[in-house]
Amino acid sequence: MFNRKSKNSESPHILEFEKPLWELQKNLEELVERSQNTKVDVSCEIDALKQKIESEERNIFAHLSTWQRILIARHPHRPYALDYINNIFSDFQELHGDRFFGDDRAIIGGIAFLNGESFMVIGQQKGRSLEENIACNFGCPYPEGYRKALRLMKLAEKFSLPIVTFIDTAGAYPGIGSEERHIAEAIAVNLRDMGRLKTPILSIIIGEGGSGGALGIAVADGVLTLENAYYSVISPEGCAAILWKDRKFAPEASEALQLSPEKLIQFGIVEEIIPEPLGGAHRNPKAVFASTQEAILRHLKILKKLSPKQLQEKRYNRFRKIGIFAEEK
Repeated sequence: MFNRKSKNSESPHILEFEKPLWELQKNLEELVERSQNTKVDVSCEIDALKQKIESEERNIFAHLSTWQRILIARHPHRPYALDYINNIFSDFQELHGDRFFGDDRAIIGGIAFLNGESFMVIGQQKGRSLEENIACNFGCPYPEGYRKALRLMKLAEKFSLPIVTFIDTAGAYPGIGSEERHIAEAIAVNLRDMGRLKTPILSIIIGEGGSGGALGIAVADGVLTLENAYYSVISPEGCAAILWKDRKFAPEASEALQLSPEKLIQFGIVEEIIPEPLGGAHRNPKAVFASTQEAILRHLKILKKLSPKQLQEKRYNRFRKIGIFAEEK
């Protein structure tokens, strides 16, 4: 059931379309408190209101627009990459630096274990507080982040470790420092070299999957997406600024971009949608961690049966066919 109280914050983040649930839950809490203070039995009214809340909640989340799903993907209480790594894997040992410039906290990675097997896990990390977000640049990686990721992937290839990446970025950082250190080249090299890796790669979109910033660690043998995540060549706001000259048209842009996970499946961009609890992953993170872990093991079980040559050919063909379409006459 919808809960006004959040474990992550004293002031829960309520999305615009969730406000009717907020008001109903507030009424329920007031009714319960009044019943306790007056010793009057209103259990029938309480049960009826609970049923109304559950019905309204199911109705709202069964008919989400693409823009509303994007708002859930950006929810500040949503689990981030480190949450997935620490809850799915064990004994995570983070590795730092790109051996050229520095260590980018927007991309984290290292060796971890699952069911006794070693993995290389890499993720784009956002922060909860302002200090954390400044430290990881709000999840927008610099060139050194992509170079670090590729260094770790090549290390995984050397020791035949499967690679799992967690995608959650609005895009690579486009500032002056990023351009001075060649962000476009860093991403391009990742795209090329990830396509050549001789070890299985699995990518999971856990929130935002924006442009080349996401693709820079997502050239994988299989790409999975959470139910309320999105994966796009441009953000809705960026698209709206180009097409409508105003970012306020982001909801319309999100529909035009066809960002829903169902469309990603239809276009062959992702292989599977990982279901989320009603209301989003932040409502029940443990359930999402369990579903994601099961999906990782299931897909890698298939990928590990392929030879390095088969992996390379399959990965190449997977991306070559994206964007190919035929018009009906």
